[in-house]
Amino acid sequence: MPESTAGLGKRTVRDLELAEGERVLVRVDFNVPLEDGRVADDARIRGALPTIELLRAMRARLILCSHLGRPKGPDPGTSLGPVSDRLGELIDAPVEQAPAVVGPEVRRAVERLQPGGVLVLENTRWEPGETDNDPELSEQLAALADAYVDDAFGSAHRAHASTVGVAERLRPAVAGLLLEREVSTLRSIVEAPERPLVVLLGGAKVTEKIALIDRFLDTADELLIGGAMCFSFFRAQGEPTGNSLVEEEGVELARRAVEKSESSRCELLLPLDLVLGASFDADAERRVQESTDVPDGWMGLDIGPATAEAYGEQVARAGTVFWNGPMGAFELEPFAAGTRAVAEAVARASGTTVVGGGDSAAALAEFHLDDAVDHLSTGGGAALELLEGKQLPGIEVLDDA
Repeated sequence: MPESTAGLGKRTVRDLELAEGERVLVRVDFNVPLEDGRVADDARIRGALPTIELLRAMRARLILCSHLGRPKGPDPGTSLGPVSDRLGELIDAPVEQAPAVVGPEVRRAVERLQPGGVLVLENTRWEPGETDNDPELSEQLAALADAYVDDAFGSAHRAHASTVGVAERLRPAVAGLLLEREVSTLRSIVEAPERPLVVLLGGAKVTEKIALIDRFLDTADELLIGGAMCFSFFRAQGEPTGNSLVEEEGVELARRAVEKSESSRCELLLPLDLVLGASFDADAERRVQESTDVPDGWMGLDIGPATAEAYGEQVARAGTVFWNGPMGAFELEPFAAGTRAVAEAVARASGTTVVGGGDSAAALAEFHLDDAVDHLSTGGGAALELLEGKQLPGIEVLDDA
């Protein structure tokens, strides 16, 4: 058994014993951006290729399902047709696009599949029962196949029909290779990291990251805070924050985190300096503040150069680095330097580097550094919940190893 399988604790697609032509329903994460009817970023599609190619080599008939966006019903703008086209290019083989998620036409399309063939069901969220984990929809999905593989880590924290309901009704139900790698890699950060473990957390809201902050105060060696949520910490310490974005609900949580850090083995670091803007605008007047006091009429929009250098030095010494959340408003070029500096430091680091999904992944792509880290997670919310120590329903429902 591969070492990483032990970290997952679930059976994987490698454990399947399939006769030629058996039908396998694979839940993938094809929630990708579309532009002008084409896939704009195929990273999530490429992430599923190892599982898809393994099953094709087993001569299975593949039925892939995924959501895309958040439609409330059938919506041509969220069709998986462009995704099927791109997948066909990547595997250099025909990929059939089903006209619906379930129903007689879908069943006929499944029957037409040849061993090694691939059919993509329509957007699962076109079915209202998907997000409700509807039993009838789950039954119809289960009836399409002889086995179930979940390779959609980004949806593993959701108890939907295509992630939990179908797995409760269709056995074997196992993990795909991407899901296996995601879970094993992320769990290793908190359970067995190479020391020192340096964690960088950014973003806007302390309330969204407080469980993660609390967990890493118990397990990390250095916890570096950036992004707008640093202003909740500064407000908690009585420092002026000017017009900066301050999450009022996060102020008390930040105060408690600072208190906990004082008796923790983990050092909690806040920015030393800031880049200020007169408004949230790329054309706004800008200045570097050599302290963290924000005057009235100004807002903090990025960490300053001294902070970027200090954080970079911590990252360079790390045995393991985990980064989630930008250091500032990197979408505005005048305020992107802090996030860029952190991204470059993580890319240069000699230790193991793991980056959470969402805006951190977008920043790496923006700076052309997405191939320079050891693991770039495909799951934003799922990754955070796993690191917080929560059980993910889409994983728990799978067959135990």
